[in-house]
Order: sequence, then C-alpha cells, then structure tokens
Amino acid sequence: MIVVAGESLIDLVPDGGPGPLSPLLPRPGGGPYNTAVALGRLGADAAFCSRVSTDAFGEALLAGLRAAGVATGLVQRGPEPTTLAVASVGPDGSARYGFYVEGTADRFFTLPERLPEDVRAVAFGTCSLALEPGASAYEALLRRSYWQGALTLLDPNIRPGLLPDPAAYRERFAGWLPYVSLLKLSEEDADWLDGSPEEWLAAGPDAVVLTRGGAGLTVFTRGFEVSVPSVRVRVVDTIGAGDTVNAALLHGLADRSPAALGPEDWRELLSFAARAAAVTCTRAGAEPPYGHELVDD
Repeated sequence: MIVVAGESLIDLVPDGGPGPLSPLLPRPGGGPYNTAVALGRLGADAAFCSRVSTDAFGEALLAGLRAAGVATGLVQRGPEPTTLAVASVGPDGSARYGFYVEGTADRFFTLPERLPEDVRAVAFGTCSLALEPGASAYEALLRRSYWQGALTLLDPNIRPGLLPDPAAYRERFAGWLPYVSLLKLSEEDADWLDGSPEEWLAAGPDAVVLTRGGAGLTVFTRGFEVSVPSVRVRVVDTIGAGDTVNAALLHGLADRSPAALGPEDWRELLSFAARAAAVTCTRAGAEPPYGHELVDD
C-alpha cells in the first residue's frame, strides 16, 4: 500500500472567461489529494491520510477519493471548513494560487496511532508541511515512516505566500531530508530553496527528481544523472501535473528502492511520469490519467 499524507482542498479554477472576475469552478485539489487520486487511477493500492471537513466540500473530496479506488480509513474528520485555493491561469497554462487556510480542517490533523502493516511508501508535501499545528504532526509521521522502513517521498511544492519566514522554512526543509528516500521538486521550488541536487543528496535522499516544465524531467543520484524530454501536448493548464509525476514515480517504483535503479530504469520511469503528466495538462483542473490511458498501442 502507498499512503499519501497531506491536505485536500477545493481549487476554484477560472472557467476560461476574460479578466480576473471570470466565473470560478470548484474542483477537488491539493497536492497530496491529487497524488492519491492519481495513484488510484493508475491502479495502485493507495490510501489517503489527512483531516477532512464534514462540510459539503469535504464530502465531495471523500467521494472523489473513493471513486478513484483510494482507501479513506486513515482520514480524520472535523467540523472546520475546507481549505480553498483560488487559481489564476497564465497564457502558458501555468497556475498561481491564493489560499484561504485559517481555521480549516487540515490544520488540525493529528498523528495517527499507526499505519497499516503493508505500507511500502508514504508521500508528503505542499501546504500540510508548512501550516501549524498540523505540520508538526505530518513531520512526525514522516520521521516515523522512515524509521519503520517505508520509502518516503517529499514534494515541497512551495507556496511562498503561505511562508511568512522563508529562512525558517528552509531550515525546516533541511531537517526533513535525512528522512526522505526520494525528493521531487520543480525548478521553481529549487530556485526558491536556493540549493542544489548535490547538496540535497548529501543530506539523505537516494535520488532527487527535478521537473522542468516543457523541458522535461531529470533525476540526480549519487552516481549518475538522467534526463527525459516532456511529451508535447496542447496545454489547457498545468494544475496537478507535478502531483501526477509523484504518483507515477511511486507507482512505477513498485517495491524497488530509488537507490536500486540504474540509468535505464530511471529513463523508463521518468518517461512514464512525463506521459502521465502530459495527459493531466490537456485537461482543466487536476484530472490525472487512468492506467489504461498510458498503455502503448
């Protein structure tokens, strides 16, 4: 089983009308939530671990997980409202967000007593590791999962507007790295963190995967570096593309450690992730592909 730990929220996405007051359409979202849905659609045995509101948005988020085949037994519930993220989409399909997070359900996540015994990987990232008091609980789960032998994936998916003290966040990020098996981040994340794959590898991860938008994906390991190109498609928006990469990496790794993969293994895995992300980019909002959409003819 693969567990994805972190926030779910509602993305309010422009419907394509002109100007900043274009009507907004509510869509399920949140980096960890999108990753869990993508895993379920790819056919993985996946579970979501979070705190979700009992409001109507929360019910819709749970329904989306179940429809994708994602287990919800690790989901905590609470009366607090669902987090909202208002998206603005640029001419190239890139998305920026404004968040409404105060007093929302995910902020009150607490450390679960235990995870199922068959957990082989746990994924973390985005807002949930930045917003207290829930961030400390997710951080504790990251460390515990690592020490219990699970593969741990971290996608910081940084939202600068949620980080009033960038220096404190960078210090905290450095503290997570000894407990991370696979670090995946975008070029924008890497620039903001002001570090390098070599530095991050030295701190703990077995591999660092860097997403470079239209330029493709690159993995850095202690012994080699492999890059693959992106798949050219007509981009509607990029919402959920990075989350789809997370899911593709976890699903494609199966029971393998990132450290066990050679250059050709990584080339195959990154190519699979690039194809999956490309499908997501052809759709409005975070709509990752199903496994049958990635099968070669």
